[in-house]
Amino acid sequence: MSANDPGATLDALRHHAADPHRRVLFTGATIVTMDPELGVLPKGDLLVEGDRIAAIAPELDVEDAIVVDASGSIVAPGFVDTHRHAWEAQLRRVMPDVNDLGEYVMSTLAGLAPAYQPEDMYVGTKLAALTALDSGITTMLDFSHNSRSAAHSDAAVQALVDTGIRGVHASMRPHFGEWDGQWPADVARLKSTYASSNGLVSVRLAALATDEVAGPDLAYGRRLAEVADDLDVGVSVDAVFGTSSSEAILRWAAEGLLGPDVSLIHCTGLTAEAWLAMADTGAAVSLAPTSDAQIGLETAVPAIDEALAAGIRPGLSIDVEVALVSDMFTQMRALHTIQRMRAVNAVYGTTAAPSRIGVHDVLDFATLQGAAGIGLGAVTGSLTPGKQADLLLVGAEDLNNMPLNDPIGTLVLGTDPRNVHAVFVAGRVRKWAGTVLDVDLTALRDDVRTSRDRVMKAAQPV
Repeated sequence: MSANDPGATLDALRHHAADPHRRVLFTGATIVTMDPELGVLPKGDLLVEGDRIAAIAPELDVEDAIVVDASGSIVAPGFVDTHRHAWEAQLRRVMPDVNDLGEYVMSTLAGLAPAYQPEDMYVGTKLAALTALDSGITTMLDFSHNSRSAAHSDAAVQALVDTGIRGVHASMRPHFGEWDGQWPADVARLKSTYASSNGLVSVRLAALATDEVAGPDLAYGRRLAEVADDLDVGVSVDAVFGTSSSEAILRWAAEGLLGPDVSLIHCTGLTAEAWLAMADTGAAVSLAPTSDAQIGLETAVPAIDEALAAGIRPGLSIDVEVALVSDMFTQMRALHTIQRMRAVNAVYGTTAAPSRIGVHDVLDFATLQGAAGIGLGAVTGSLTPGKQADLLLVGAEDLNNMPLNDPIGTLVLGTDPRNVHAVFVAGRVRKWAGTVLDVDLTALRDDVRTSRDRVMKAAQPV
């Protein structure tokens, strides 16, 4: 990755990390910018100054820069995960064959969530964030719907801060069990305390679409919209699917409660009228391809065709690791495969041409559109001069990727977390030479196992 001595380059990157005038020059890379104006540079240089991208060109003549030889690599934007319940990470794959949403809700949200202490929130969120960084996700929206107390929320946010990820803490009270009654009022404290703590953490309000799962207090509507408006924060709305959510969307649109600052998650089985209202108001959409298909949410088909037909380009998300994978590569591939399968199947036996998405589409969803959908489109999501330097170095000459013929196709269809050689967030190196930095894996394993065992023992059967 570096010209001669990766260790010396890493030392230089870390020694000058806090210098706002520090320059890092990545040379000789294939650069996938995901900026519609800049496109792909087959071979180019990228300059970072401080925490921002300063320039991209086929060749840059720069003095006083730390040089990273990126030949043989693809430089790409970091992925944006628009919706993950990070606190659940120590419960990974406890129910890999979950049958439906009800089974997940009762086992995890009703059974295990009430046993969580603040330290469990910290451990789960930290594990999720470090795993995200390892797989090239530089921005993660943590839909933190187990906020039983201010201390629970503090622990979850502190985990984002400590890992160095660009984190969005979307706060919501728990569905079931005892809690302190501090939400949604506590969102104001969270914003004032953490939004500028390291320049990387922001806060949103989280809610559900309807009152079917946990009652009316969690259902998005005028009361929660006014809270978000007063605090000037965005809203992420989960469990958006089916007839009842379609009716809610039409109601929100009529009341002026939808807009670009509202992200609607899943969106399976919605009516055509609901999609039209979403498009007319500019509401954002977050799809969870493996969640929709594997758990079987409403139609079980990710709503990509409906979104595109309405003129909405969605972001992508991981959702729940209790049953699902942790990385964005799988989300892109799942969506790419499912949509193309359905497109061909829909016209099979006719002369009509299927309308298929491509690899550029799903990479766009995983980067630029995801950032825009959670209010960070001006900050990250593409390699655009002036944006924050959230970027990946992917091994294009690794065994499973060589030879490099199509860089976007390689990122979407060839690459997995082992090929993510380096990750930078706001110009700071978080992964180098294939290893996430500043992580004591032995201690982390102990913490994760201890937390899991304590939660499983303390949980009440439902």
